[in-house]
Amino acid sequence: MRLLIIEDNQDLCSELADFLELQGDTIDTAADGITGLHLAVVNEYDAIILDLTLPGMDGLELCRRLRQDAGNWVPILMLTARDTLDDRLRGFERGADDYLVKPFSLKELRYRLKALMRRTAGLHQQTTLTVGDLVLTPETREVRRGAKLIELTAIEFQILEVLMRQSPRVVSRQHLEYSIWGDAPPDGEALRVHIHHLRHAIDKSFSTPLLHTIRGVGYQLKPSDAIPS
Repeated sequence: MRLLIIEDNQDLCSELADFLELQGDTIDTAADGITGLHLAVVNEYDAIILDLTLPGMDGLELCRRLRQDAGNWVPILMLTARDTLDDRLRGFERGADDYLVKPFSLKELRYRLKALMRRTAGLHQQTTLTVGDLVLTPETREVRRGAKLIELTAIEFQILEVLMRQSPRVVSRQHLEYSIWGDAPPDGEALRVHIHHLRHAIDKSFSTPLLHTIRGVGYQLKPSDAIPS
């Protein structure tokens, strides 16, 4: 993999780079947000490891600019010492795909990166997927509901793709977690946070919700009027 590490702690950055290079990865590094954003825009990476607290431009703003201004959807693994739900929500809403809280295991970081690669590869079994007025095109990674183009992070796109392929069946939390992260799922809040943001993206502006929580089981994607009372 070709990876970009954006981390201002030089000891940690060197430790990450040395470990990942031993795994056969090609590594670029940046010690501040502005340099990191420049590298992310002008080069092609398989994934970015992004610290939340950076000089020049913090990780949240870098993530937002990369997604919204540059239209770049390279998978982003965010690193932070913060471990509250609000912090994770902010990171995911700005476009981060996964989250690791410091201190962390280097082996876990490697597993998370491999999961990002599996997710990016996707399951392109059909040209388009349609549920109600929601259309997902795997080849272009485009999602539309009606006339509205919907922007999703890589992990939200993968969750939606799994739900659309299974629709109208209910998909268990365990199945979703395995589809996204394989044998190395993150903490129990991660899926819920991604579902929260996905629901906001595909349902908030529309009168008919598509994404439904089936308590104690998992999630279902189908028009409300098709759900038995």
